Amino acid sequence: MSQALLTPKALYVQVAEQLRQRIFQRELEPGSWIDELKIAEELGISRTPLREALKVLAAEGLVTMKVRRGAYVTEVSDKDLRDVYHLLALLESDAAAVVARQANDAELAQLQALHDELAGATGERERFFALNERFHMRILELADNRWRNQLVADLRKVMKLNRHHSLFKQGRIADSLAEHASIMAALRARDGQAAARAVQAHFAQGLQAAA
Repeated sequence: MSQALLTPKALYVQVAEQLRQRIFQRELEPGSWIDELKIAEELGISRTPLREALKVLAAEGLVTMKVRRGAYVTEVSDKDLRDVYHLLALLESDAAAVVARQANDAELAQLQALHDELAGATGERERFFALNERFHMRILELADNRWRNQLVADLRKVMKLNRHHSLFKQGRIADSLAEHASIMAALRARDGQAAARAVQAHFAQGLQAAA
């Protein structure tokens, strides 16, 4: 009985993740209509779990539901991007200030190890992008506020809709690494205000590159 109740939920969660990755990889382009019948046939599922998956993605901001027209991949305007970066800068700078004040030496060593790994991946853009996100998310984990973490996770999904990832711009990887070094220096110095300023500067530069 419990197995049967869990199966549909597990299915739509899996479908949501597949669609999420298609969106991030640009297999489903921003602004494009999502052909429910075609995708259901491709995945070998009914339209019910697909529609449940689309509701999940709509709640995340990745999909826009239009009355009598169906689901579309969300298009991110310049204002959307500015708003997302603004909120991420506020939330993540606050988290960095908390980490600077409260993290123990072992936790700061973990962040330093991630930063060092990031420095060794400058020639691999996709790996650098993934490590960059891990670094940011680790700061959030250490700051230990699950509500902030959820907000940031959702905002970062929307940020990924930006067609031109800022890290892929010429010279942006080197600049991003230098900004991370400033964040780490402030964290090691246990200077919460400096850590917050460094994160805010990091997002300001990221937005400039993404625009």
